[in-house]
Amino acid sequence: MENKKDIESREDIEKLVTAFYKRVLKDKTIGHFFTEVVKLDFDKHMPVMFDFWESVLLGGRNYSGNPMTPHFKINEKEPLKPIHFERWLQLWKETINDNFKGKKSEEAISRAEQIAGLMKFKIIQA
Repeated sequence: MENKKDIESREDIEKLVTAFYKRVLKDKTIGHFFTEVVKLDFDKHMPVMFDFWESVLLGGRNYSGNPMTPHFKINEKEPLKPIHFERWLQLWKETINDNFKGKKSEEAISRAEQIAGLMKFKIIQA
């Protein structure tokens, strides 16, 4: 069994986010949001996600924008439900726990819980 390290660098963020999206795309509950509802261009989307999580976890300054906006647009095409946020969070936690361990990894989970909770509240209450 390999020793897991904490999230410490941009490279770690890229590893995490890439592994996470591999799970998401195969997922029966939320995968279709990325492949059918939005038909994401992953060559454009992934660097934005790397920048976002780098800013959240490591203080990076490359991300600009409002993460709520695209989710409101998704919700207009197909309503997001609590189960979708819960599944996203479950996959995020599994990906972190399978690949990393430490304080930043725990922070990545708690920040994702906050983000999912806020998005769920704003979108479903809207």
